[in-house]
Amino acid sequence: MLQSLQQEYDINIRIPVNYKNLPKDIAFSETPPDYIDVKIKDKGTVLLNYKFGRTFAAIDVSVKNETNKQNQLLIDKKEIESDIRKQLMATTSIIAFKPQQIAIKFSKRIEKKVSVSFEGDIRTAPGFKVYAPVSIQPEVITAYASHYILDTLVSVSTVYTEYKRLDKSLTQTIQIQPVDGVTFEPSSVTVSIPIEEFTEKTLEIPVNCVHIPPYYRVRIFPSSVKVSCSVPLSAFKNITEDLFAIDIPFQEFEQNASGKIMVQLTKKPDEIDKITISPDQIEFIIEHIKNHD
Repeated sequence: MLQSLQQEYDINIRIPVNYKNLPKDIAFSETPPDYIDVKIKDKGTVLLNYKFGRTFAAIDVSVKNETNKQNQLLIDKKEIESDIRKQLMATTSIIAFKPQQIAIKFSKRIEKKVSVSFEGDIRTAPGFKVYAPVSIQPEVITAYASHYILDTLVSVSTVYTEYKRLDKSLTQTIQIQPVDGVTFEPSSVTVSIPIEEFTEKTLEIPVNCVHIPPYYRVRIFPSSVKVSCSVPLSAFKNITEDLFAIDIPFQEFEQNASGKIMVQLTKKPDEIDKITISPDQIEFIIEHIKNHD
């Protein structure tokens, strides 16, 4: 085995290519190569080191420095071979490599402002709720792409993110969902999810008949109902009866021949949730009052 390792062999290795300093306002017309495939020759002992003991560093290509007036990124054969040689032992021969040059056309990109939305699933712990809309900062970002892509790009979203059993407000940086051929600035946004503990509150709310014509009176039984709702713990003391209303137009009573009518809130605070009304319907009597004038 030792004798065989002293013999020369050839193997294939792969060296990654890293494109740096890519201006936001340009786009490649085709996908640039991610690797240089190299065929090398050396003794077996050296080749074993390449295969199992060494990680090849990426060849860094500065797009800003290597572009020319023809709107082309150009890395010639000598430059690529020189970068490969830096990572090989002096005894190693380069038999071949491909691609032998990198010549990629690029075009100017335009920019467009697009809105960002949150994409994901938010689940709270028992007794807790999302009490306000999820906020995103910044709400609008800049997209760089060719005009035919931007013509159809109206908005973007964050990458899909799941949250489970949240019991407190959360602020987190989330990446923008990638779109082929588009560069975003910034590439991430700050998402804030307001979470608060909720509790139940019950209030007595009167039922009112509104827009009653002259010489009519409406008697309601019962005259008030109990409204139970889920409210944020921090707002419990501030949720009072005057923030609610049940106003039913006289016309709805008049058109109802059964003498019963369903009850619905016509005014309520935005913070409340899970509303139940008991009873959910009331009885009524319409009386005509004689004119004594």
